[in-house]
Amino acid sequence: MSGLSLGVVIAEAAQRSGSLITARMAGEQGRDVLAVPGSPLDPRAYGANRLIREGATLVRDAEDVLEAIEPMRQRPPSAPEHTDTSPQQPRLELETDNEKARQSITECLSPEPVAVDEIVRRCQLTAPVVRTILLELELAGRLERLPGNRVAAL
Repeated sequence: MSGLSLGVVIAEAAQRSGSLITARMAGEQGRDVLAVPGSPLDPRAYGANRLIREGATLVRDAEDVLEAIEPMRQRPPSAPEHTDTSPQQPRLELETDNEKARQSITECLSPEPVAVDEIVRRCQLTAPVVRTILLELELAGRLERLPGNRVAAL
């Protein structure tokens, strides 16, 4: 969920909870982590209070959330930065690079299951690029996801 969001808001989180795992993943993915404080005596507030102590944005109301994500709404984190003012050239370069990456990944696939990490190593691409292209292939019905973070061509 954190990968699909601009940020995550943690309202309640026990000391060991899935909410804290989501918050950690969000931080690793460059997403904003926000937390609603709670009573220090309430065990359900432990995680959110700890996140605030560690630097998460304190949330008092919806306005705080909107204020925190506004910079990301203006320019998404995955938007490529280009210094060239020509609108066509960057798009063509991006499409060409994407096609090369897609071809490289497709060559690594076979009906025999292969680990996604192995595809990243073989193709020498970043994990987000590989995951994106694998998702495109899966949505097109050309790829099957298997347990153990493995994939196989259909």
